[in-house]
Amino acid sequence: MCPLNLVFVSMKHILQNTFQPLATANTTAPASSPKEAPQQKPSIIEQFMPFIFIMLILYFLFIRPAQKRARKHMEFTTGLKRGQSVLTSGGLLGTIDGLTEQYVILEVSEGVKIRVLRSHISSSETQQKEQESSKTSSSKTRG
Repeated sequence: MCPLNLVFVSMKHILQNTFQPLATANTTAPASSPKEAPQQKPSIIEQFMPFIFIMLILYFLFIRPAQKRARKHMEFTTGLKRGQSVLTSGGLLGTIDGLTEQYVILEVSEGVKIRVLRSHISSSETQQKEQESSKTSSSKTRG
């Protein structure tokens, strides 16, 4: 059975069991009628299927793309090289003068060097140029 069908079946059981006492409260028939078979309660799987379905949606919409971005940024920061022009998350543009495991030494001006965390390097100058060229080409096609 398709997971989506299980969701609808479980929702049907939940709604029937929720509103059934309201419908039987107005009738004058005895509670133990021989014609009516006892209603079967939904299984645990049927009860938790909507929650599982929602969790899957949240995973594919939010968690997985964030993990991909983090992995891509980690690969970028491990591939940094001396002499490469980079942009920090704070907006400083500089050239890499030195590298350690945790820090990058940037030369932002002649003789001015600063130490920045590797994780705060947002992009390289070549990536910035590619992004700007893609933005201008997409704006030309619109207008």
